[in-house]
Amino acid sequence: MELLEKAAYIKGMVEGMELDENKKEVKLIKALLDLVKDLSETVVGLREELDEVCELTDILDHDLGDVEEAIFGDDDECDCDECDCDDCDCDCDDEDEEVYEVTCPSCNATLYVDEEMLDEGEMVCPSCHEKLEFDLDIGDCGCDEEDCGCEEEE
Repeated sequence: MELLEKAAYIKGMVEGMELDENKKEVKLIKALLDLVKDLSETVVGLREELDEVCELTDILDHDLGDVEEAIFGDDDECDCDECDCDDCDCDCDDEDEEVYEVTCPSCNATLYVDEEMLDEGEMVCPSCHEKLEFDLDIGDCGCDEEDCGCEEEE
């Protein structure tokens, strides 16, 4: 029996008892029955709304999974922060391809770029969509640092 049906059943039982409606106790019982009916209707409404919210949450969770898949790729791929590359079959421990850390000057987002991206000379920051340009002229001293100070020492 559902909640509203139970409240109606109890109200019917009280009405079937043919109580004297002029007594204070009977008035109290009828007021309590009205309260039970109102509370039951509220609970049923809340259950329906909760079911809708749960359904929408499931849809959003599924959509978010699609977005994560599109952005981050397959979950089976290795992410160096989460594995010990010696123990997995990934190729993230290949030292052939160097990755450089770049900070976007507009939004301070940390980006990771490889040689190919640097060779292109520019890219768009995925966070703020600002155009970033890369200048690979390091200097004649042979240092890997742009502002190493070696030129000043000569």
